[in-house]
Amino acid sequence: MEDSFGHHISYLRVSVTDRCNERCRYCMPEEEQPWFAKEDTLTYEEMTRVVRVGATLGIKRIRVTGGEPLTRPGIAGFCGELTQIPGIEGVGISTNGTLLAKTEGGTTLAEKLVKAGVRTANVSLDSLDRATYQRTTSRDLLPRVLEGIDAAIDAGFDSIRLNCVLMKGQTERELPALIDFARRKNALLRFIELMPVSTQDVLSEDNFLPIATAKQLVEQTTGPLIAEPDFKTNGPAVYHRVPASGQRVGFIGAMTNLHFCENCNKLRLTCDGKLRPCLGSYLEFDLRAVLRGGCTDAELAAFFQNVVARKPKEHDFRDNYQPNRKMIAIGG
Repeated sequence: MEDSFGHHISYLRVSVTDRCNERCRYCMPEEEQPWFAKEDTLTYEEMTRVVRVGATLGIKRIRVTGGEPLTRPGIAGFCGELTQIPGIEGVGISTNGTLLAKTEGGTTLAEKLVKAGVRTANVSLDSLDRATYQRTTSRDLLPRVLEGIDAAIDAGFDSIRLNCVLMKGQTERELPALIDFARRKNALLRFIELMPVSTQDVLSEDNFLPIATAKQLVEQTTGPLIAEPDFKTNGPAVYHRVPASGQRVGFIGAMTNLHFCENCNKLRLTCDGKLRPCLGSYLEFDLRAVLRGGCTDAELAAFFQNVVARKPKEHDFRDNYQPNRKMIAIGG
């Protein structure tokens, strides 16, 4: 699939739930979050069908997200179903890490995911300081996150990526520790600019830390970073290498990188069945109604193509964007 701006669509992010056991201030800041009713959430069977049809149109990679996807029962089995779909070349999961070390029958959830064929794990890690982590997430769960990262390493994921959302007045002092932690864990560390995905006021001058500033601060510890323009993962991160250790560090700058959207290759499926062509756009299309209306696979494929045809050239985050959903209800 290709949109009118030359974006080749090969990547689908599938949110399986809007539930989460944390309350990150840039994602779901309110404690009293209204959840989707069970009947409004797509079943695993419906999601699998969407991926199967998408794969016939060129979708090759899937990232399972939430909310916190590991809170939904049966998640490993669902991921295993996705890995068996012809044309799907890779399935990854995005998680806050708090449940990766949870054991069932002597097996960690991380091990179950790897056995199901999940190859990559993205773990949110905004701070290594327990008090700071608790302020950011409203939960004292950092020890469980660190246990989860170790469980993921032991389970044998092909790649573990640590995602840190940059927050002014907080991240600056933690940059050396985060880089050293990622190096010791052999994990790929990415720094992500705040985006107005839940509330507009999160982008206040007091909160926003641009990737250029973060990179300069990193280089005070590491020396000049070496750009690696040819190193790519599925997303829009720009990667650099630490000269002394060879460690890679990524920077994701949706707000300040004016070329951020040029190579976008993704769609998003929300857990309540909306297909979104862009995170930073109000556009979303009701796939659930089509699914439950008895559509054929050909009609479902046509729906996909119509959504791709409406994909915008770039996001609207820089234009005083007012979110119409919390990030928790879109999918990380």
